Amino acid sequence: MRHPFLFSLCMLGIVATAACNKHSEDTVNRKVAGINVIDESNLNDVMLTVADPNEAVSYFQRAVEDDPKRIDHQRGLAGSLVRARRVTEAVGAWENVVKHPDSNEADQVDLADAKIRNNDWQGAEAVLDQIPPTHETYKRYRLEAMIADSNREWKKADSFYETAVGLTTKPAGVMNNWGYSKLTRGEFKSAERLFGDAIRQDQQLFTAKNNLMLARGAQRNYELPVIPMDQIERAQLLHTLGLSAVKQGDIETAKALLRDAIETHPQHFEAAVRSLRALEQS
Repeated sequence: MRHPFLFSLCMLGIVATAACNKHSEDTVNRKVAGINVIDESNLNDVMLTVADPNEAVSYFQRAVEDDPKRIDHQRGLAGSLVRARRVTEAVGAWENVVKHPDSNEADQVDLADAKIRNNDWQGAEAVLDQIPPTHETYKRYRLEAMIADSNREWKKADSFYETAVGLTTKPAGVMNNWGYSKLTRGEFKSAERLFGDAIRQDQQLFTAKNNLMLARGAQRNYELPVIPMDQIERAQLLHTLGLSAVKQGDIETAKALLRDAIETHPQHFEAAVRSLRALEQS
């Protein structure tokens, strides 16, 4: 008479064990899935920052093919195409991102950036005009300033540059752009000040150092300023000053600067040699 009871008890034990196993398996699966998401997120970050740009493009192309609805993969592909300097493809990729139901204003800014890189200034301006003014970011205002520059709207450009500087902890790049804007307007003193500010923010920014030489040369100031530079940079900056002197018609000064550049460079400075030879032959 106890057999049915024992059978029922055994069955309950089997069911309970199965339920526990299923619960454990589900828990493990959720944990593994969580780890996979973290690993994938880290891999995406690596691909967008330090990986070879074209390898990153291939990676995100496969990811989009596997799951075309995921906006993070679409953003990854668009950003990788920009890094790989495949800007025409990047514009199309960012346009796809913007069409996604989960896209936001930052995606529109990235689309405008890609259009500028593709030399579509009007298209970029049209995209930025669609973004609400409440979206206030460094990148948005930096692009707005560049577009205002291209339209020769100097007051707007200055206002946008000033706002952009206030929205970033690393303003050297935008200060350099602002300085170059002043340089093209012929406001050499203001340009010189902005290039100096950029160098103080980032002592490795050679573009700002070179632009500073252009601003000083335009004022016929051919003395090297006191800024951080190694021997090769010093030679290159002397070369830039020499070319600026040529532009101002100060030929003898230009020859002296070019000779100094050639002597300063630790290796053969072909560009300076060619420039000096051309001056001496003429």
